[in-house]
This record gives sequence, structure tokens and C-alpha cells, in this order.
Amino acid sequence: MHPHPTSRPAVRRTTCTRPVGRSPLQALEESFLALATAAQPLTLPAHLVCEEPEQPVLPVDQIRSRLAHAATSPTLRQQAWGEVVRRAQRLGDPWDLVAVGMTVPVLRRMLARLACPTHLERAEVEQEALAAVTSAVSTVDADAADVARELFATADRAVNRLVYAARRRVEQETAHQAAHLGRLTQSMARTACQAASLEVGSGEARNEYAVLARAVSTGAVGIAEAQLIARTRLQGEPMQLLADERGVSVRQLYRHRAAAEQQLAAYLRHQMRDQ
Repeated sequence: MHPHPTSRPAVRRTTCTRPVGRSPLQALEESFLALATAAQPLTLPAHLVCEEPEQPVLPVDQIRSRLAHAATSPTLRQQAWGEVVRRAQRLGDPWDLVAVGMTVPVLRRMLARLACPTHLERAEVEQEALAAVTSAVSTVDADAADVARELFATADRAVNRLVYAARRRVEQETAHQAAHLGRLTQSMARTACQAASLEVGSGEARNEYAVLARAVSTGAVGIAEAQLIARTRLQGEPMQLLADERGVSVRQLYRHRAAAEQQLAAYLRHQMRDQ
């Protein structure tokens, strides 16, 4: 259970650097490879991943590579993962680091496919995945049918919970900001429309719909923008209904309406100054 010497190509002995700003996965990978490329690399029995091994032991990074190879049978994968997890649970350092380090290639692929909110840092997601795997290594049954799958499933659940919580925060913040902006722009647009209606004469020009029509005719706002304002502000139709009709998100529609109302208010203020 101690590191065993084995022959290594000279190229594998290069010192791992620690660049500023490296991610949690990069930092773990450096520590893992440092164990595998040391003068006396950390090894495991080669029979764990080879049916007919040519040498008794292999460095842990080669064990990890064999685990990912298509020719390695599920039985060998299961016994290799089981041995690594048992050593981590019974011996601790450095085998706990090895067990988590074995998951790095799969975690990278898994996180690369993950759609994260723009404000959620990738480093935060990586840290959450690693924390979940580290915790699972200490509690998972090393003799279970598929130890590796349980480790990866635990990481997947953890990062998806993190992403879901982040999205919920964004939705709540967006809804709050949209409501606040909506109140401001609605007040601006209604005030401007009412004031303009008093200035533009009599008849149909004295209502907000006519003011919107004039704004469209002069190019101050587009037809779609005017319809958006009229249907949601004046007729009270829900934003979700229009979002579904136009094939956009409610959040995006709120931004469109806010921009249109600001353009309308600016146009009407200009009209009032010219009266």
C-alpha cells in the first residue's frame, strides 16, 4: 500500500506548474499528477485494470487512463474503483486525493455540457462538484455494483442543485427589477401620453391609443412595440401571453417594453416642447 517505483518516460517527470487563477479541477489535477510523476510514483496493482498485466504495478494516472479505455471490462472498472475507494476510506491521504482525482476527466466532460447562468462562476460549479465527490468517497459502499456511477451521480445532483438555485435567484431578481422598472416607465409613459393628449387637440387625439398611433406614424416606436405597450399596459393582457405569441422569454419581453416606453416618453416630451 506504499508507493512503488516503476519506470517512467522522462517526459512525464516535468514539474507541474501552478498558474495564477487555475480552476479547482486544474488544481486537483496538478496534485494528482504530482503523485503519479514523482521519483517514486504512487501505484496500484496492474491486475486491477489489465487481464494479463505486463508489469505488477502501474502509476495511478495510467490506472485512470486504463479505466477510461474502451477495452477495459466493466468488471475490471468495478474492482479498480472499489480498491481506490477502499484505500481512501481506510488509509486517507493520499488515497482520498487519488479517489477524487480519478473523477476529473469525467467531471470535466459533465461540466462542459452543463448550461450555467451567466453570473455563476465555473470555479464555483467545479468546487461544488468536487466537494460532493469528496464527501461521497468517504461514505459510498466500496463493494457496491457501480461505485463510480454513484460518485458521478452525487456530483451531478450537487451541481444541478447549485445551478437551479442560481437560476431561481436570477428569476427573482429579474422579476423584482422588471416590476420596479415597469412602474417607472409606465408612470413616465402614461404621464407623457396624458399631457400630450391635452396638447394635441380634440377628438380621437385625446386618448392614449391615438397618441401611440401618432408615435408609430412618426417612427418614434415600431408597430410591435406600440402593440406591446397597448396590450399589456392599457388592456392589461399578461406578459406571458405575448411572450408565447412572439416566441421570446418573459424576461426579454419586459426589456423590450421598457425600451419602447422610454422611447415613447422621450418622443412625447419632445413633442410637448415643440407645442
